[in-house]
Amino acid sequence: MIALSLAEIAAVVGGQTHDIPDPSVLVTGEVVRDSREAGPGSLFAAFVGERVDGHDFAAQVVGQGAVAVLASRPVGVPAIVVDDVQTALGALARHVVRRLGATLVALTGSAGKTSTKDLIAQVLRTKAPTVFTPGSLNNEIGLPLTALSATEETKFLVLEMGARGIGHIRYLTDLTPPKIGLVLNVGTAHIGEFGGREQIAQAKGELVEALPAAEDGGAAILNADDPLVRAMASRTKAKVVLFGESAEADVRAENVRLTDTGQPAFSLHTPSGASDVTMRLYGEHHVSNALAAAAVAHELGMSAEEIALALSEAGSLSRWRMEVTERPDGVTIVNDAYNANPESMRAALRALAAMGKGRRTWAVLGKMAELGDEALAEHDAVGRLAVRLNVGKLVAVGGVEASWLQLGAYNEGSWGEESVHVSDAQAAIDLLRSELRPGDVVLVKASRSVGLESVAQALVEADAEGVDAR
Repeated sequence: MIALSLAEIAAVVGGQTHDIPDPSVLVTGEVVRDSREAGPGSLFAAFVGERVDGHDFAAQVVGQGAVAVLASRPVGVPAIVVDDVQTALGALARHVVRRLGATLVALTGSAGKTSTKDLIAQVLRTKAPTVFTPGSLNNEIGLPLTALSATEETKFLVLEMGARGIGHIRYLTDLTPPKIGLVLNVGTAHIGEFGGREQIAQAKGELVEALPAAEDGGAAILNADDPLVRAMASRTKAKVVLFGESAEADVRAENVRLTDTGQPAFSLHTPSGASDVTMRLYGEHHVSNALAAAAVAHELGMSAEEIALALSEAGSLSRWRMEVTERPDGVTIVNDAYNANPESMRAALRALAAMGKGRRTWAVLGKMAELGDEALAEHDAVGRLAVRLNVGKLVAVGGVEASWLQLGAYNEGSWGEESVHVSDAQAAIDLLRSELRPGDVVLVKASRSVGLESVAQALVEADAEGVDAR
Protein backbone atom coordinates (compact mmCIF):
# COMPACT_ATOMS: atom_id res chain seq x y z
CA MET A 1 0.00 0.00 0.00
CA ILE A 2 1.10 3.60 -0.42
CA ALA A 3 2.55 4.77 2.90
CA LEU A 4 -0.06 6.30 5.21
CA SER A 5 0.21 7.25 8.87
CA LEU A 6 -2.04 5.64 11.45
CA ALA A 7 -3.48 9.08 12.18
CA GLU A 8 -4.42 9.58 8.51
CA ILE A 9 -5.94 6.11 8.29
CA ALA A 10 -8.00 6.73 11.42
CA ALA A 11 -9.31 9.98 9.95
CA VAL A 12 -10.16 8.34 6.62
CA VAL A 13 -12.09 5.46 8.17
CA GLY A 14 -13.68 7.46 10.99
CA GLY A 15 -11.97 5.38 13.66
CA GLN A 16 -10.44 5.95 17.09
CA THR A 17 -6.83 5.10 17.90
CA HIS A 18 -6.19 2.80 20.86
CA ASP A 19 -2.86 1.88 22.44
CA ILE A 20 -0.94 3.73 19.69
CA PRO A 21 2.00 5.65 21.22
CA ASP A 22 2.86 7.47 18.00
CA PRO A 23 0.02 8.04 15.48
CA SER A 24 2.55 9.35 12.92
CA VAL A 25 3.91 5.82 12.43
CA LEU A 26 3.47 4.75 8.81
CA VAL A 27 1.82 1.64 7.42
CA THR A 28 4.32 0.69 4.74
CA GLY A 29 3.40 -2.95 4.20
CA GLU A 30 0.29 -4.77 3.02
CA VAL A 31 -3.22 -4.60 4.42
CA VAL A 32 -4.13 -8.22 5.22
CA ARG A 33 -7.01 -10.15 6.75
CA ASP A 34 -5.12 -13.45 7.21
CA SER A 35 -2.92 -13.36 10.30
CA ARG A 36 -0.38 -15.60 8.60
CA GLU A 37 0.26 -12.89 6.01
CA ALA A 38 0.98 -10.13 8.52
CA GLY A 39 4.55 -8.82 8.42
CA PRO A 40 6.68 -5.75 9.06
CA GLY A 41 4.78 -2.53 8.39
CA SER A 42 1.44 -4.20 7.69
CA LEU A 43 -2.08 -3.39 8.84
CA PHE A 44 -4.23 -6.34 9.94
CA ALA A 45 -8.00 -6.14 9.33
CA ALA A 46 -9.72 -8.20 12.05
CA PHE A 47 -12.91 -9.77 10.74
CA VAL A 48 -15.31 -11.87 12.80
CA GLY A 49 -16.06 -15.06 10.86
CA GLU A 50 -18.30 -18.03 11.49
CA ARG A 51 -15.46 -20.05 13.02
CA VAL A 52 -12.64 -17.59 13.69
CA ASP A 53 -12.50 -14.10 15.19
CA GLY A 54 -9.60 -12.10 13.80
CA HIS A 55 -9.42 -10.04 16.99
CA ASP A 56 -8.05 -13.12 18.76
CA PHE A 57 -4.90 -12.87 16.62
CA ALA A 58 -4.17 -9.19 17.35
CA ALA A 59 -1.17 -9.78 19.63
CA GLN A 60 0.22 -12.37 17.23
CA VAL A 61 0.19 -10.10 14.17
CA VAL A 62 1.76 -7.22 16.05
CA GLY A 63 4.45 -9.65 17.17
CA GLN A 64 5.01 -10.47 13.50
CA GLY A 65 5.61 -6.81 12.73
CA ALA A 66 2.17 -5.42 11.96
CA VAL A 67 1.92 -1.71 12.81
CA ALA A 68 -1.66 -1.90 14.03
CA VAL A 69 -4.99 -3.73 13.86
CA LEU A 70 -8.13 -2.41 12.17
CA ALA A 71 -10.68 -3.66 14.66
CA SER A 72 -14.24 -3.30 15.91
CA ARG A 73 -13.15 -3.30 19.57
CA PRO A 74 -9.97 -2.57 21.56
CA VAL A 75 -7.57 -5.50 21.47
CA GLY A 76 -4.78 -4.52 23.88
CA VAL A 77 -2.30 -3.71 21.11
CA PRO A 78 -2.09 -0.74 18.70
CA ALA A 79 -5.46 -0.54 16.94
CA ILE A 80 -7.78 1.71 14.99
CA VAL A 81 -11.25 0.90 16.28
CA VAL A 82 -14.23 1.38 13.93
CA ASP A 83 -17.91 0.53 13.95
CA ASP A 84 -17.58 -1.88 11.01
CA VAL A 85 -14.31 -3.26 9.68
CA GLN A 86 -15.64 -4.01 6.18
CA THR A 87 -16.98 -0.48 5.74
CA ALA A 88 -13.70 0.96 7.02
CA LEU A 89 -11.69 -1.20 4.66
CA GLY A 90 -13.77 0.06 1.75
CA ALA A 91 -13.30 3.68 2.80
CA LEU A 92 -9.54 3.18 3.01
CA ALA A 93 -9.48 1.59 -0.45
CA ARG A 94 -11.48 4.51 -1.88
CA HIS A 95 -9.00 6.98 -0.36
CA VAL A 96 -5.95 5.13 -1.69
CA VAL A 97 -7.37 4.73 -5.19
CA ARG A 98 -8.04 8.46 -5.36
CA ARG A 99 -4.43 9.12 -4.37
CA LEU A 100 -3.04 6.77 -7.01
CA GLY A 101 -2.28 7.82 -10.56
CA ALA A 102 -3.18 4.35 -11.84
CA THR A 103 -5.76 3.62 -14.52
CA LEU A 104 -8.44 1.42 -12.99
CA VAL A 105 -9.90 -1.35 -15.16
CA ALA A 106 -12.93 -3.24 -13.80
CA LEU A 107 -14.60 -6.30 -15.30
CA THR A 108 -17.62 -8.44 -14.62
CA GLY A 109 -19.69 -11.16 -16.30
CA SER A 110 -21.39 -14.47 -15.63
CA ALA A 111 -18.52 -16.63 -16.83
CA GLY A 112 -14.84 -16.23 -17.60
CA LYS A 113 -14.14 -13.29 -15.27
CA THR A 114 -11.07 -14.71 -13.59
CA SER A 115 -9.49 -16.11 -16.76
CA THR A 116 -10.06 -12.81 -18.57
CA LYS A 117 -8.76 -10.77 -15.66
CA ASP A 118 -5.60 -12.87 -15.70
CA LEU A 119 -5.22 -12.30 -19.45
CA ILE A 120 -5.69 -8.55 -19.11
CA ALA A 121 -3.09 -8.40 -16.37
CA GLN A 122 -0.56 -10.43 -18.34
CA VAL A 123 -1.01 -8.21 -21.40
CA LEU A 124 -0.90 -4.88 -19.54
CA ARG A 125 2.11 -5.75 -17.41
CA THR A 126 4.19 -6.01 -20.57
CA LYS A 127 3.55 -2.26 -20.85
CA ALA A 128 3.71 -1.02 -17.24
CA PRO A 129 3.49 -2.17 -13.58
CA THR A 130 0.10 -3.81 -13.04
CA VAL A 131 -1.76 -4.94 -9.92
CA PHE A 132 -4.73 -7.29 -10.28
CA THR A 133 -7.20 -9.35 -8.30
CA PRO A 134 -5.60 -12.58 -7.04
CA GLY A 135 -7.71 -15.63 -7.88
CA SER A 136 -11.37 -14.64 -7.72
CA LEU A 137 -11.32 -12.37 -4.65
CA ASN A 138 -13.93 -10.14 -6.24
CA ASN A 139 -16.28 -9.27 -3.38
CA GLU A 140 -16.70 -6.50 -0.78
CA ILE A 141 -13.57 -7.64 1.08
CA GLY A 142 -11.33 -9.06 -1.66
CA LEU A 143 -11.72 -6.05 -3.95
CA PRO A 144 -10.56 -3.38 -1.46
CA LEU A 145 -7.71 -5.60 -0.32
CA THR A 146 -6.53 -5.83 -3.93
CA ALA A 147 -6.83 -2.07 -4.42
CA LEU A 148 -4.82 -1.49 -1.25
CA SER A 149 -1.96 -3.63 -2.59
CA ALA A 150 -1.23 -1.01 -5.27
CA THR A 151 1.78 1.28 -4.85
CA GLU A 152 3.00 4.56 -6.29
CA GLU A 153 4.60 2.59 -9.13
CA THR A 154 1.32 0.93 -10.17
CA LYS A 155 0.09 2.15 -13.55
CA PHE A 156 -2.79 -0.29 -14.12
CA LEU A 157 -5.14 -1.66 -11.47
CA VAL A 158 -7.29 -4.53 -12.79
CA LEU A 159 -10.22 -5.47 -10.57
CA GLU A 160 -12.66 -8.33 -11.00
CA MET A 161 -16.14 -7.53 -9.70
CA GLY A 162 -18.63 -10.21 -8.71
CA ALA A 163 -22.31 -9.80 -7.87
CA ARG A 164 -25.00 -11.85 -6.21
CA GLY A 165 -27.71 -9.24 -6.48
CA ILE A 166 -28.77 -5.81 -7.68
CA GLY A 167 -26.60 -3.06 -6.21
CA HIS A 168 -23.51 -5.17 -5.48
CA ILE A 169 -21.45 -3.88 -8.41
CA ARG A 170 -22.66 -0.33 -7.79
CA TYR A 171 -21.22 -0.63 -4.28
CA LEU A 172 -17.88 -1.95 -5.58
CA THR A 173 -17.57 0.77 -8.21
CA ASP A 174 -18.19 3.37 -5.51
CA LEU A 175 -15.22 1.97 -3.59
CA THR A 176 -12.96 1.81 -6.64
CA PRO A 177 -14.31 3.99 -9.49
CA PRO A 178 -13.13 2.52 -12.82
CA LYS A 179 -12.08 4.39 -15.93
CA ILE A 180 -12.50 1.34 -18.16
CA GLY A 181 -15.32 -1.15 -17.59
CA LEU A 182 -15.62 -4.54 -19.28
CA VAL A 183 -18.74 -6.74 -19.35
CA LEU A 184 -18.07 -10.23 -20.69
CA ASN A 185 -21.47 -11.92 -20.84
CA VAL A 186 -24.81 -12.46 -19.19
CA GLY A 187 -25.35 -16.14 -18.50
CA THR A 188 -27.07 -18.33 -15.97
CA ALA A 189 -24.51 -18.34 -13.14
CA HIS A 190 -26.36 -17.52 -9.87
CA ILE A 191 -29.65 -17.31 -11.77
CA GLY A 192 -31.35 -18.88 -8.76
CA GLU A 193 -30.36 -15.86 -6.67
CA PHE A 194 -31.07 -13.20 -9.30
CA GLY A 195 -34.34 -14.61 -10.62
CA GLY A 196 -33.58 -14.39 -14.36
CA ARG A 197 -31.11 -13.29 -17.01
CA GLU A 198 -32.69 -9.85 -17.29
CA GLN A 199 -32.02 -9.26 -13.60
CA ILE A 200 -28.43 -10.47 -14.06
CA ALA A 201 -28.03 -8.01 -16.94
CA GLN A 202 -29.40 -5.23 -14.75
CA ALA A 203 -26.82 -6.02 -12.07
CA LYS A 204 -23.84 -6.41 -14.43
CA GLY A 205 -24.71 -3.20 -16.25
CA GLU A 206 -24.16 -1.20 -13.07
CA LEU A 207 -20.49 -1.28 -14.05
CA VAL A 208 -20.93 0.73 -17.25
CA GLU A 209 -23.25 3.16 -15.49
CA ALA A 210 -20.40 4.01 -13.12
CA LEU A 211 -17.92 4.94 -15.86
CA PRO A 212 -16.89 8.54 -16.59
CA ALA A 213 -18.11 10.14 -19.81
CA ALA A 214 -16.23 9.59 -23.06
CA GLU A 215 -14.77 13.11 -22.96
CA ASP A 216 -13.33 12.29 -19.53
CA GLY A 217 -11.67 9.09 -20.76
CA GLY A 218 -14.34 6.56 -19.83
CA ALA A 219 -14.59 3.43 -21.99
CA ALA A 220 -17.16 0.61 -21.86
CA ILE A 221 -15.85 -2.62 -23.39
CA LEU A 222 -18.88 -4.72 -24.39
CA ASN A 223 -19.37 -8.16 -25.91
CA ALA A 224 -20.85 -7.67 -29.39
CA ASP A 225 -21.89 -11.34 -29.51
CA ASP A 226 -24.12 -11.16 -26.39
CA PRO A 227 -27.33 -9.16 -27.02
CA LEU A 228 -27.90 -8.42 -23.33
CA VAL A 229 -24.38 -7.05 -22.97
CA ARG A 230 -24.47 -5.12 -26.21
CA ALA A 231 -27.68 -3.41 -25.08
CA MET A 232 -25.77 -1.92 -22.13
CA ALA A 233 -24.36 0.68 -24.54
CA SER A 234 -27.49 2.73 -23.84
CA ARG A 235 -26.72 2.77 -20.12
CA THR A 236 -23.37 4.58 -20.27
CA LYS A 237 -21.95 7.95 -21.24
CA ALA A 238 -18.56 6.36 -21.81
CA LYS A 239 -17.05 5.52 -25.18
CA VAL A 240 -18.36 2.12 -26.31
CA VAL A 241 -15.89 -0.44 -27.71
CA LEU A 242 -17.30 -3.75 -29.00
CA PHE A 243 -15.38 -7.02 -29.02
CA GLY A 244 -16.31 -10.42 -30.42
CA GLU A 245 -16.52 -12.42 -33.59
CA SER A 246 -19.26 -10.19 -35.03
CA ALA A 247 -18.27 -8.23 -38.13
CA GLU A 248 -19.45 -5.11 -36.28
CA ALA A 249 -16.97 -5.60 -33.41
CA ASP A 250 -14.18 -3.04 -33.10
CA VAL A 251 -11.85 -5.77 -31.83
CA ARG A 252 -12.65 -9.10 -33.42
CA ALA A 253 -11.33 -12.55 -34.26
CA GLU A 254 -11.18 -14.06 -37.71
CA ASN A 255 -10.14 -17.53 -38.85
CA VAL A 256 -10.77 -19.03 -35.40
CA ARG A 257 -9.53 -22.61 -35.06
CA LEU A 258 -8.18 -25.07 -32.53
CA THR A 259 -4.76 -26.65 -32.74
CA ASP A 260 -4.41 -30.44 -32.51
CA THR A 261 -3.86 -30.00 -28.77
CA GLY A 262 -7.07 -27.99 -28.29
CA GLN A 263 -5.48 -24.55 -28.04
CA PRO A 264 -7.19 -21.65 -29.84
CA ALA A 265 -5.60 -19.73 -32.70
CA PHE A 266 -7.04 -16.77 -34.59
CA SER A 267 -6.29 -13.54 -36.38
CA LEU A 268 -6.73 -10.55 -34.08
CA HIS A 269 -8.15 -7.45 -35.75
CA THR A 270 -8.11 -4.05 -34.02
CA PRO A 271 -8.78 -0.53 -35.29
CA SER A 272 -5.03 -0.03 -35.61
CA GLY A 273 -4.01 -3.30 -37.25
CA ALA A 274 -4.08 -7.09 -37.20
CA SER A 275 -1.84 -9.86 -35.91
CA ASP A 276 -1.99 -13.63 -35.37
CA VAL A 277 -2.51 -15.25 -31.97
CA THR A 278 -1.91 -18.85 -30.88
CA MET A 279 -2.78 -19.28 -27.22
CA ARG A 280 -1.25 -21.54 -24.58
CA LEU A 281 -4.63 -21.93 -22.88
CA TYR A 282 -7.08 -24.70 -23.77
CA GLY A 283 -10.54 -24.34 -25.28
CA GLU A 284 -12.22 -22.16 -27.88
CA HIS A 285 -14.02 -20.18 -25.15
CA HIS A 286 -10.74 -18.41 -24.46
CA VAL A 287 -11.05 -16.60 -27.80
CA SER A 288 -13.76 -14.35 -26.36
CA ASN A 289 -11.72 -13.82 -23.21
CA ALA A 290 -8.67 -12.91 -25.30
CA LEU A 291 -10.66 -10.46 -27.43
CA ALA A 292 -11.94 -8.76 -24.28
CA ALA A 293 -8.38 -8.41 -22.99
CA ALA A 294 -7.25 -7.15 -26.40
CA ALA A 295 -9.97 -4.48 -26.45
CA VAL A 296 -8.87 -3.19 -23.04
CA ALA A 297 -5.21 -3.18 -24.07
CA HIS A 298 -5.92 -1.43 -27.36
CA GLU A 299 -7.89 1.25 -25.52
CA LEU A 300 -4.82 1.78 -23.33
CA GLY A 301 -2.53 2.33 -26.31
CA MET A 302 -1.05 -1.07 -27.15
CA SER A 303 -0.60 -2.12 -30.78
CA ALA A 304 -2.10 -5.24 -32.32
CA GLU A 305 1.36 -6.81 -32.53
CA GLU A 306 2.12 -6.11 -28.86
CA ILE A 307 -1.25 -7.49 -27.78
CA ALA A 308 -0.99 -10.62 -29.95
CA LEU A 309 2.48 -11.42 -28.61
CA ALA A 310 1.37 -11.02 -25.00
CA LEU A 311 -1.76 -13.14 -25.55
CA SER A 312 0.28 -15.87 -27.20
CA GLU A 313 2.64 -15.99 -24.21
CA ALA A 314 -0.03 -15.76 -21.48
CA GLY A 315 -0.70 -18.76 -19.28
CA SER A 316 -3.15 -19.71 -16.54
CA LEU A 317 -2.50 -17.80 -13.31
CA SER A 318 -5.35 -19.18 -11.20
CA ARG A 319 -5.60 -22.74 -9.89
CA TRP A 320 -8.03 -25.38 -11.09
CA ARG A 321 -9.13 -23.53 -14.24
CA MET A 322 -8.41 -25.76 -17.24
CA GLU A 323 -5.21 -26.73 -15.46
CA VAL A 324 -3.63 -29.39 -17.69
CA THR A 325 -1.23 -32.04 -16.40
CA GLU A 326 0.39 -34.68 -18.61
CA ARG A 327 1.24 -37.84 -16.68
CA PRO A 328 4.29 -39.88 -17.68
CA ASP A 329 1.98 -42.72 -18.74
CA GLY A 330 0.28 -40.46 -21.30
CA VAL A 331 -2.88 -39.74 -19.32
CA THR A 332 -3.92 -36.07 -19.51
CA ILE A 333 -5.73 -34.56 -16.51
CA VAL A 334 -7.73 -31.35 -17.05
CA ASN A 335 -8.54 -29.86 -13.65
CA ASP A 336 -11.31 -27.28 -14.16
CA ALA A 337 -12.86 -27.91 -10.78
CA TYR A 338 -12.77 -24.40 -9.31
CA ASN A 339 -16.36 -23.65 -10.32
CA ALA A 340 -19.04 -24.46 -12.87
CA ASN A 341 -22.09 -23.00 -14.54
CA PRO A 342 -23.87 -24.10 -17.73
CA GLU A 343 -21.79 -21.85 -20.00
CA SER A 344 -18.44 -22.86 -18.58
CA MET A 345 -19.46 -26.52 -18.45
CA ARG A 346 -20.31 -26.53 -22.16
CA ALA A 347 -17.04 -24.74 -22.98
CA ALA A 348 -15.02 -27.26 -20.98
CA LEU A 349 -16.72 -30.22 -22.67
CA ARG A 350 -15.98 -28.78 -26.11
CA ALA A 351 -12.35 -28.27 -25.08
CA LEU A 352 -12.22 -31.90 -23.91
CA ALA A 353 -13.57 -33.08 -27.27
CA ALA A 354 -10.94 -31.04 -29.13
CA MET A 355 -8.08 -32.25 -26.91
CA GLY A 356 -9.22 -35.85 -27.08
CA LYS A 357 -9.32 -36.40 -30.85
CA GLY A 358 -8.14 -39.95 -31.42
CA ARG A 359 -8.01 -40.61 -27.66
CA ARG A 360 -10.48 -41.91 -25.08
CA THR A 361 -12.12 -39.09 -23.15
CA TRP A 362 -13.64 -38.93 -19.67
CA ALA A 363 -15.89 -36.20 -18.25
CA VAL A 364 -16.01 -36.33 -14.46
CA LEU A 365 -18.77 -33.85 -13.64
CA GLY A 366 -20.70 -32.74 -10.58
CA LYS A 367 -23.36 -30.29 -9.50
CA MET A 368 -23.69 -26.78 -10.90
CA ALA A 369 -24.93 -24.76 -7.93
CA GLU A 370 -27.32 -21.82 -7.62
CA LEU A 371 -29.40 -22.52 -10.74
CA GLY A 372 -32.78 -22.39 -9.01
CA ASP A 373 -35.67 -23.62 -11.13
CA GLU A 374 -33.31 -24.10 -14.09
CA ALA A 375 -31.23 -26.77 -12.33
CA LEU A 376 -32.93 -29.88 -13.75
CA ALA A 377 -33.00 -28.62 -17.35
CA GLU A 378 -29.41 -27.35 -17.27
CA HIS A 379 -27.94 -30.55 -15.81
CA ASP A 380 -29.93 -32.62 -18.28
CA ALA A 381 -28.60 -30.47 -21.16
CA VAL A 382 -25.00 -30.90 -20.06
CA GLY A 383 -25.41 -34.68 -19.91
CA ARG A 384 -26.87 -34.65 -23.43
CA LEU A 385 -24.05 -32.47 -24.73
CA ALA A 386 -21.44 -34.91 -23.44
CA VAL A 387 -23.03 -37.60 -25.63
CA ARG A 388 -23.30 -35.34 -28.67
CA LEU A 389 -19.59 -34.51 -28.37
CA ASN A 390 -18.78 -38.23 -28.28
CA VAL A 391 -17.20 -38.09 -24.83
CA GLY A 392 -16.08 -41.63 -24.13
CA LYS A 393 -17.42 -41.87 -20.60
CA LEU A 394 -19.40 -39.57 -18.33
CA VAL A 395 -18.86 -40.00 -14.59
CA ALA A 396 -21.56 -38.05 -12.73
CA VAL A 397 -20.51 -37.47 -9.13
CA GLY A 398 -22.79 -36.66 -6.21
CA GLY A 399 -26.48 -36.50 -5.42
CA VAL A 400 -29.62 -35.60 -7.32
CA GLU A 401 -27.96 -33.12 -9.69
CA ALA A 402 -25.48 -35.79 -10.75
CA SER A 403 -28.37 -38.15 -11.44
CA TRP A 404 -29.83 -35.50 -13.74
CA LEU A 405 -26.52 -35.33 -15.61
CA GLN A 406 -26.57 -39.08 -16.15
CA LEU A 407 -30.26 -39.06 -17.09
CA GLY A 408 -29.58 -36.48 -19.78
CA ALA A 409 -26.79 -38.64 -21.18
CA TYR A 410 -29.00 -41.73 -21.03
CA ASN A 411 -31.87 -40.02 -22.83
CA GLU A 412 -29.48 -38.79 -25.52
CA GLY A 413 -28.43 -42.36 -26.25
CA SER A 414 -25.66 -43.18 -23.76
CA TRP A 415 -26.03 -46.92 -23.23
CA GLY A 416 -24.20 -49.59 -21.30
CA GLU A 417 -21.25 -48.25 -19.36
CA GLU A 418 -20.85 -45.01 -21.34
CA SER A 419 -22.18 -43.09 -18.33
CA VAL A 420 -22.15 -43.89 -14.65
CA HIS A 421 -23.41 -42.21 -11.48
CA VAL A 422 -21.17 -42.50 -8.40
CA SER A 423 -21.87 -41.24 -4.90
CA ASP A 424 -18.83 -39.12 -4.14
CA ALA A 425 -15.31 -38.06 -5.11
CA GLN A 426 -13.66 -41.13 -3.59
CA ALA A 427 -15.89 -43.44 -5.62
CA ALA A 428 -14.90 -41.54 -8.76
CA ILE A 429 -11.20 -41.84 -7.85
CA ASP A 430 -11.53 -45.59 -7.33
CA LEU A 431 -13.31 -46.02 -10.66
CA LEU A 432 -10.78 -43.98 -12.62
CA ARG A 433 -7.74 -45.59 -11.02
CA SER A 434 -9.02 -48.99 -12.06
CA GLU A 435 -10.08 -48.09 -15.60
CA LEU A 436 -7.78 -45.36 -16.94
CA ARG A 437 -5.48 -46.35 -19.80
CA PRO A 438 -2.39 -44.60 -21.19
CA GLY A 439 -3.42 -41.79 -23.55
CA ASP A 440 -6.81 -41.09 -21.91
CA VAL A 441 -7.94 -37.48 -21.36
CA VAL A 442 -9.89 -36.71 -18.16
CA LEU A 443 -11.86 -33.51 -17.52
CA VAL A 444 -12.86 -32.81 -13.91
CA LYS A 445 -15.44 -30.04 -13.36
CA ALA A 446 -18.16 -29.01 -10.89
CA SER A 447 -19.13 -26.12 -8.66
CA ARG A 448 -16.60 -25.32 -5.98
CA SER A 449 -18.79 -26.68 -3.20
CA VAL A 450 -18.51 -30.20 -4.63
CA GLY A 451 -14.75 -30.36 -4.10
CA LEU A 452 -13.94 -32.38 -7.22
CA GLU A 453 -10.41 -30.95 -7.32
CA SER A 454 -9.58 -33.88 -5.03
CA VAL A 455 -10.29 -36.23 -7.94
CA ALA A 456 -7.87 -34.44 -10.24
CA GLN A 457 -5.22 -34.22 -7.54
CA ALA A 458 -5.51 -37.92 -6.74
CA LEU A 459 -5.12 -38.83 -10.42
CA VAL A 460 -2.02 -36.66 -10.74
CA GLU A 461 -0.49 -38.04 -7.56
CA ALA A 462 -1.19 -41.60 -8.69
CA ASP A 463 1.65 -41.32 -11.18
CA ALA A 464 3.32 -38.07 -10.16
CA GLU A 465 6.98 -38.82 -10.84
CA GLY A 466 8.12 -36.82 -13.85
CA VAL A 467 4.79 -35.06 -14.31
CA ASP A 468 4.84 -32.04 -16.61
CA ALA A 469 2.25 -29.60 -15.19
CA ARG A 470 1.36 -26.78 -17.54
